[in-house]
Amino acid sequence: MPDQDPHDPDRGVDDADDEVVVTLAHRRPVDDATSRRANRADWDRSADDYQAEHGAFLGDDGFVWGPEGRTEEELGLLGDVRDRDVLEIGAGAAQCSRWVAARGGRPVALDLSFRQLQHARRIDAARSSVVPLVQAGATDLPLGDDTFDLAFASYGALPFVADAGRALGEVARVVRPGGRFVFSLTHPVRWAFPDVPGPEGLVASQDYWDETPYVEVDGATGEVGYVEHHRTLGTWVRLLTASGLALVDLVEPTWPATNDATWAGWSPLRGRVLPGTAIFVTVVAGRS
Repeated sequence: MPDQDPHDPDRGVDDADDEVVVTLAHRRPVDDATSRRANRADWDRSADDYQAEHGAFLGDDGFVWGPEGRTEEELGLLGDVRDRDVLEIGAGAAQCSRWVAARGGRPVALDLSFRQLQHARRIDAARSSVVPLVQAGATDLPLGDDTFDLAFASYGALPFVADAGRALGEVARVVRPGGRFVFSLTHPVRWAFPDVPGPEGLVASQDYWDETPYVEVDGATGEVGYVEHHRTLGTWVRLLTASGLALVDLVEPTWPATNDATWAGWSPLRGRVLPGTAIFVTVVAGRS
């Protein structure tokens, strides 16, 4: 799921210990190692606040595809998970994996952030459940070839890796031919608009085709503290094809009239006129 607000100026102020840390946000090329290091640290720092703020929306064993609140139970994009080996990439506290387990699947939840996985263990302990957890990045999955029947990522991992082609190739390697990989992320068109929920978020202000990563840098140390990568719809289709994944559907969920919540730049106002989430449904091609 998305961070609290990757483009919110308030992310640049840290009130802990009465210190103010200025974060400088801009766009520049960033390699995969820098993205991994920065985002692992960022998610470790923000995991407690993220789960406190959004845990009720996600549910301990819910499967939500995005801020619109559309669920897997509603959309049915993975198909039947019963008796299937299922990998969740960028799992956070493994809420979606618990949903899979409750329906007879055998999930494994993978995340780069140790703190997010600690929240998964916290929820498991409270529920007397056990979801197998793996701490790893999406570009180097420590998993065997043809291990899973299905894989998915709900706003997980892919927006935060520089080498998306390698991450997709890793998915194609660990999922058996014919298996599905479904992933959601911020709809690429949203990158042309300010990431704010109000009326100012309805006026395009950036170049949609500019794929330069969004980067936040600590003003005091110069360290990269957060990275998010934007790719157009066309780029995603080309990456999928090159990685051995066949695109079978592209879902752009509408905003339900019953959802009056605001999540960072997602809101009912924007959701009525702009797609906020893109869900790619793919199938792993056969290997020669």
